[in-house]
Amino acid sequence: MKRLFILPSIAAVLLLGGCLPSIGPNKEEVIQENEEQVEETVMIPNVQVDDEYYKVLTPLKKSASRGLVVSNIYTKYDIGEAEEGLLRLSAQHFDTKNYLFQEGQYIDAATARAWLARSSVNEQGLNPPEAKGEDAEEKPIYLAHIIEQNYLTMTDDKKVRLSGVSIGLALNSVHYDKGGNETTISDAELEKQGIAMADKIVSRLRAKEGFQDIPIVVGLFKQEKRNAIVPGTYFATAFADKGKSSASGWKKVNERYVVLPAPADIDNYIEINRSFSNFKQDIDEYFSSFVNVIGKAFFKENRMESISIDIPIQFFGKSEVIGFTQFLADHIIKYFPNIDIEVSITSVNGPEALIVKEAGDDEPFIHIYDY
Repeated sequence: MKRLFILPSIAAVLLLGGCLPSIGPNKEEVIQENEEQVEETVMIPNVQVDDEYYKVLTPLKKSASRGLVVSNIYTKYDIGEAEEGLLRLSAQHFDTKNYLFQEGQYIDAATARAWLARSSVNEQGLNPPEAKGEDAEEKPIYLAHIIEQNYLTMTDDKKVRLSGVSIGLALNSVHYDKGGNETTISDAELEKQGIAMADKIVSRLRAKEGFQDIPIVVGLFKQEKRNAIVPGTYFATAFADKGKSSASGWKKVNERYVVLPAPADIDNYIEINRSFSNFKQDIDEYFSSFVNVIGKAFFKENRMESISIDIPIQFFGKSEVIGFTQFLADHIIKYFPNIDIEVSITSVNGPEALIVKEAGDDEPFIHIYDY
């Protein structure tokens, strides 16, 4: 194993977070006009981390509805995937090379709260009205959260302008009533409700000044139950071109996260499960004491795109952590040569080591946390 790095933890955070290339003077100053038509200077990084990622304007403008996501989306996994999945859908319409990214600035917290309310509480509410009477069956809360992302382009006179908007509707797969009872919402009902809500949101955005000619991407996200350890995914998407007051061309999004072993409806599930089982067996033979191995895989069009593995261990000395990490890196190459993979080793003290390998790479990147 040739690439073994023991670095200060902060350096790893910067590198893996994609921040390191943007540090320093390598930024371009441009002018941005905000919602109040006031011009302000912003920076565009000259270095793009990867073609898969957008350049992000600095200083970073936080989402106008920031703060609602934690209270409205059940798990940390759904919070991350609701944003990351919408980026993937957006890249199909707004090329990462030609567009800049900014968190949503046009749906503020007050507007989001109004739209997320029941229609009996707020006339702008998109969720069904409250049930009335003792025997009335409570109608589910379908819409949990609204994610907005803005995509900008630069003009010839060094100004950036809004050129695209993406809206993600996080929908509940399970409704929890005030008594704690669960009601599962069918996929068909989620899709029906989500499409109707998407049309209303697109129409409302079109009514805002300056939005008449802005393309809008819409995605429907199905969030998992409260105790889920994998995130939900987007299951449908559509596009509202310039001037269109509703989204059209709805199509299925075939993405899915599963905890390994993979179910039988996944392509090559036997091979995937055999590799993961052999990987776990080799770890069990390496350690005399029990080590838990949790594998989570991301599938697109029923084919595995990436896998993340969490390995919580009892505390070992630094040399033992290094040895175990090297052992894992060798076996990652052996069992998962053609897949993006990330392995996180943790103990009661926190992160101990990280292994990252992209599909086709001969060697992984290894980081041992130095405390």
